[in-house]
Amino acid sequence: MSPRRELPADPVVRQLIQQARSWQLGRRGFLTGAGASAAALALAACAPTSTEPPAAAEDESATDKTLNWANWPAYIDEDDAGDYPTLVAFEEQTGIKVNYLVDVDDNNTYYAKVRDQLALGQDIGADTVCLTEWMVARLVRFGYVQDLDESKIPNKKNLTPSLADPDFDPGRAKSLPWQGGFGGICWNKEVFPDGLRSVSDLWQPELKGRVGVLSEMRDTLGLIMLENGVDITGDWGSPEFQEAMDLFSEKVDSGQIAAVKGNSYLEDLASGNTLAAICWSGDITVLNAESGDKWEFAIPEAGGTFWNDTFVVPIGSPRKANAEELINYYYEPEVAAQVAAWVNYVTPVVGAKEAMEVIDPELAENQLIFPDDDTLATVHPFRTLTAQEETEFQAEFQKVLLG
Repeated sequence: MSPRRELPADPVVRQLIQQARSWQLGRRGFLTGAGASAAALALAACAPTSTEPPAAAEDESATDKTLNWANWPAYIDEDDAGDYPTLVAFEEQTGIKVNYLVDVDDNNTYYAKVRDQLALGQDIGADTVCLTEWMVARLVRFGYVQDLDESKIPNKKNLTPSLADPDFDPGRAKSLPWQGGFGGICWNKEVFPDGLRSVSDLWQPELKGRVGVLSEMRDTLGLIMLENGVDITGDWGSPEFQEAMDLFSEKVDSGQIAAVKGNSYLEDLASGNTLAAICWSGDITVLNAESGDKWEFAIPEAGGTFWNDTFVVPIGSPRKANAEELINYYYEPEVAAQVAAWVNYVTPVVGAKEAMEVIDPELAENQLIFPDDDTLATVHPFRTLTAQEETEFQAEFQKVLLG
């Protein structure tokens, strides 16, 4: 058990951390239990107290043929029996037993659960985890992930060139993308047969108390900023962010927005508690497959967000080589196509489209999996924030959740 740390001097941060200590962090919604979740987010935004990054764990993969993989819900191919066919094939091919953990509902709440262990260089119970790249950038900055051995990932050559050299990890020395996707809007087609076209459509009176939005600040605020005419990839600052925050706060306070959640927003759509939402593209395909073809996804007229969730090996993992073998396997085009056919997210693997033409020619033309230049022109990555901006903007976002 790690030693209890002194609380920071800032009274607001002190209060939030004290709240986080008094609540059990778990997979719960915002606004319903908002104090706990928002406190966890505030805690997650704090920088590590030590300036020295922890040392990487000694690799035991040669004698320990197991692997713990933490990921988001509905984010790998799954059959009717609840098994993961590509993962079963990997286990048979390599002899590595994989414990697949559906542990990530939100980047911040996941980080809050493992932050102290990461800072101490301890095993967090996951040998690889897929988090969104802004969070991966934080882990890289703090020294919380291990270097990848390229000799053990020869299929890295199949990485889409445009993703090969991000500013937070030049040359992808420490990370490789898992899947990408779009932030947009969705709605119940039975209630709104004519559809929705913009974020502003979520604010119509008929939807009061029936709108859900994401707890991922960059998607929810990013879409509002795009609606306001802001280029979220470019040169913007606090005034543009605050304008979007003011609107977001107003819609929460008025009750127009019913819930702010991570991946559990899908439960509200399925139950009918929400009729429209700011959402993630591939989720709606899975929701329709599981609960009836009732929902539709669209990139808003003002544009959508574009993001990637990315493999990293946490600093305390003692099974790095096993994780590298897994990553290499999922960079085989045929395997990537099989996953993409189920999750309906953007695959980062060159050659997967050609493999998909064999599996399902119609899916090979699906713009949510293999977007062409016209589709990519309508979506925009949220620019990388400075450490100060990340702390300040996240605090503003949390204030609304705390009320």
